Amino acid sequence: MNLDSAIAFADKKAKESLDYFYDGFPSEQSNNLVYSKIGNVSWTGGFYTGILWLLYELTGDEAYYKSAKHHSLSFEERLNTKTELDHHDLGFLFSLSSVADYKVTGDERAKAVGIKAADYLLKRYHPGGRFIQAGGSVNDPDSYRFIIDCLLNLPLLFWASEVTGDKKYYDAAYEHMKTAIKYIVRDDGSTYHTFFLDPKTNEPLRGETHQGFSDDSCWARGQAWGIYGLALCYRYTHCDKIIPVYDKVTKYFIKYLPEDRIPYWDLCFGDGSGEPRDTSAAAIAVCGIMEMNKYVYNSEYDMEAEKMLNNLSEN
Repeated sequence: MNLDSAIAFADKKAKESLDYFYDGFPSEQSNNLVYSKIGNVSWTGGFYTGILWLLYELTGDEAYYKSAKHHSLSFEERLNTKTELDHHDLGFLFSLSSVADYKVTGDERAKAVGIKAADYLLKRYHPGGRFIQAGGSVNDPDSYRFIIDCLLNLPLLFWASEVTGDKKYYDAAYEHMKTAIKYIVRDDGSTYHTFFLDPKTNEPLRGETHQGFSDDSCWARGQAWGIYGLALCYRYTHCDKIIPVYDKVTKYFIKYLPEDRIPYWDLCFGDGSGEPRDTSAAAIAVCGIMEMNKYVYNSEYDMEAEKMLNNLSEN
């Protein structure tokens, strides 16, 4: 794959809407492949801001810096006003905005916002169940559950522990990771989207789905979160117990890919099903495989990641 042409294409697409989204964010879904502009109120706002920081790193273009910095400041305001933050997606939001800002620019103000966001996320950690609650009030017994997406929120806590020296962040993230591995990863390497524990006894109740095809199927993007989330957890912990779980989850994902290696929205669907694809699931899986290959190289996974990346870029 020609990486230079892929980067140039991404640069071109981002530039086309850079001014339009300067004071807003792309909506969660497109309408006829066009994203409308919304305020900083969704769980997806960090993704756009992260793209801006990545493109600034790749191109050095000050226009990306200006826009990324503007968005980063809006996350500080969002945290101060507690706008739409009663969920676990603080990592999706602030790792890709404030923390990215600090990592790229060294801005201490952005670092402080990132730590404050980690503190806010920590409030959703249940010591009894050893997990971070996905959504709903932390006092609501019907919301006593976690979802596979949260593996991607843990890096915010691991990072906060690194920069502050306070182990409370690391411990909560590590315990949540272990709980997810125990309950949300099935024996065959597939994953539940969400898992409920008994709020009184913390005993396991059931796995369900909110975004996959069924409780017993495997939502493609959730499986990809598992691949990438476990790889990032290994990056911060170097816990060898992660490796066989990562292998199971990655092998399952690869096993159920269609011929062109871009998954359908649930892995229970294959070629001929006529179901929609999930390109984001492919991109997330590629990121996870590339991350883990830094530490535990697997040539089969590397080859599959390259196929996915080629097809995403070319088609």
